Amino acid sequence: MAVIVVMGVAGAGKSTIGTALAGHLGVEYAEADEFHPASNIAKMTSGVPLTDDDRWPWLESIADWIGAHAGTGGVVTCSALKYEYRDVLRGGGPVWFLHLDGVRALLATRMGGRSGHFMPPSLLDSQLADLSPLRPDEHGYTLDIGAPPDELVEAAITAYRKDHP
Repeated sequence: MAVIVVMGVAGAGKSTIGTALAGHLGVEYAEADEFHPASNIAKMTSGVPLTDDDRWPWLESIADWIGAHAGTGGVVTCSALKYEYRDVLRGGGPVWFLHLDGVRALLATRMGGRSGHFMPPSLLDSQLADLSPLRPDEHGYTLDIGAPPDELVEAAITAYRKDHP
């Protein structure tokens, strides 16, 4: 069973949609932020974007989680901004990407309205600059985050089941 990777930039609603998807599908959920080493969190908290070198060990940890859940399925969040990052995740096992996509204004509003998260709104533009949409050779689906969460979850489940009958 493929692991669903809920991807997108900060503020896209990855945690909200990911937890709801895992609940509907009855599979384990993992939050990618929990895989970050303390040095990455400190860097982002201070407003410094991560480099590829910062991200590789984090992505490999998530790929390990994917590999451990390849038989049972699961849902994990991960920005997965670049094709190369998604390649690392694919190395863990079968994955299906759910890209939560939205306009900058909505993303910024969401980021500005949340509390207790280490990712400051000042890093949104660096994430948008790095974002590479899903390619035709990648298994997955893209949803516009302008819809309510329950509609996004329903659309995601429908798309996933279409690809995984």
